[in-house]
Amino acid sequence: MTSLAVPEHPWLLPGALVGAVSPDAATRRPRRTTRDWAVDTLAFLLSLLWVLFVTADALSPDPAMAAPLPHDWMTGVDALLGLVCCGLLWLRRRWPLGLIVATTPLTLFSMAAAIPLLIFYFTVVVHRRTAVAIAVTGAGLLTNLVFSWVRPDPHMSYWETASWGVVLSFAVLAWGMFVRARRQLIVSLRERAERAEAEQQLRVTQARHLERTRIAREMHDVLAHRISLLSLHAGALEFRPDAPADEVARAAGVIRGSAHAALQDLREVIGVLRAEDDGAGDAPEPPQPTLADLPALIAESRSAGVRVNVSDSVTSPGEVPAALGRAAYRIVQEGLTNARKHAAGAAVTVDVAGGPGAGLSVAIGNRWPVGAPAGDTLPGAGTGLVGISERVTLAGGRLAYGRDDSGDFRLAAWLPWPA
Repeated sequence: MTSLAVPEHPWLLPGALVGAVSPDAATRRPRRTTRDWAVDTLAFLLSLLWVLFVTADALSPDPAMAAPLPHDWMTGVDALLGLVCCGLLWLRRRWPLGLIVATTPLTLFSMAAAIPLLIFYFTVVVHRRTAVAIAVTGAGLLTNLVFSWVRPDPHMSYWETASWGVVLSFAVLAWGMFVRARRQLIVSLRERAERAEAEQQLRVTQARHLERTRIAREMHDVLAHRISLLSLHAGALEFRPDAPADEVARAAGVIRGSAHAALQDLREVIGVLRAEDDGAGDAPEPPQPTLADLPALIAESRSAGVRVNVSDSVTSPGEVPAALGRAAYRIVQEGLTNARKHAAGAAVTVDVAGGPGAGLSVAIGNRWPVGAPAGDTLPGAGTGLVGISERVTLAGGRLAYGRDDSGDFRLAAWLPWPA
């Protein structure tokens, strides 16, 4: 699976957002991007200017911001605390909650540290849970009441000053929650897109796997049929070494043709199973057999010496759907192959009947062999009937196989044929 592409300009995104969408986000801490450096630098400079401005205002004869502290040295301490908070701004992304807890007491009296403290508060709202942000907001509202009493504004009453502090706190809270919600939405949309892409690739892989399995099952039926014919002809030559030369030549020609066809089929199935995802497996399939090809299949088995009795009572054979005819062909092919493999020399009966609306019935039967089979039996994977059963089930039909009441082996299937 290939993940979504990395953003074209990641330096324009916050480091937390870039880290959330990176493949190794769970193993490393987000690094500060160019945008973060610019924001932090701007915040530091604004805070530094604020400290200088407030300190100068506090030392003036007529302060405009807030009532001065009782002693001049307290103003110097306030300025020093503001400068310390300016320096701590560079650590706010790593420890936002720790910094806000450590500096909350300063909100009781410090005017120089107001801007850095607001930035700490905004960082907590953006990067921590809502419950934490609400708790920090509550603590800030309480200290705001004390600050309005300790450092009253020269031009406003106590409640006006406290009210402006509440408005400022809620404004920062709303802004931070908006930024947090937007970042969560971006991460959620990206995760959803990656999940949709992964599901799409999984569906494509499953469809490709099912298609290859279907083609491999088709080729299994074809190979088993051809190799069983080849073995039957070779066994006849072994049994009749003194046969006339024309019969030997004819049998050798059949063996050569069957071997060539088997090699061709084997090459096709290997090509299908080895096909990669680059479209190499998109070659057109060979023509698939239909019900009209059953006579050729029967004749092929008869030419190999198998006695086959056919009963064909299909009405409207020209109207048989292609998928239905192919399934019936494969069922008969599997039945003849099993008869040659496990009941050599036994007569085989093939019954095909049905019509539109009534369905198509296919039955292949042969006498159960008596005693041990002569010579070595052909090896098999034992999956032919399993594949036929799956084919019939997918077509919505029924399949039964095994010994019947008379002791003979019977393979019978019914396939739906819409009217």
